[in-house]
Amino acid sequence: MSELYEIRGIGLRSVITDHLFRVGPQTIPDLLDALEHQGFTVAGRPAKTVSDALRWERERGRVRLIRRGKYGPAEMPRTTEQRIRRRAMELRARAGIAAGRDDEHFWDRVALYLD
Repeated sequence: MSELYEIRGIGLRSVITDHLFRVGPQTIPDLLDALEHQGFTVAGRPAKTVSDALRWERERGRVRLIRRGKYGPAEMPRTTEQRIRRRAMELRARAGIAAGRDDEHFWDRVALYLD
């Protein structure tokens, strides 16, 4: 198994928020799967950590609760969205490097997030 990059705090919130804005509504298990697929791991109790990050984003109006355990994108100023997207892309690149991913397929998938 490849090495996963541990993510927390503002980085975790950025990657999750960016993912919700790109993919749409997701459950917490879906978000955990997406994080692992992107090369990240969450320390401690992952579901609680992600839930806490989503609560933080909800309080700022960037994420909305659709139903228990399912979250979706809300509204966000363009500059905030750009800053979050940039931070998320930098972290995805770091996760790829930490996992030793330097193949074209990986970087093509990362490029999909740039569009």
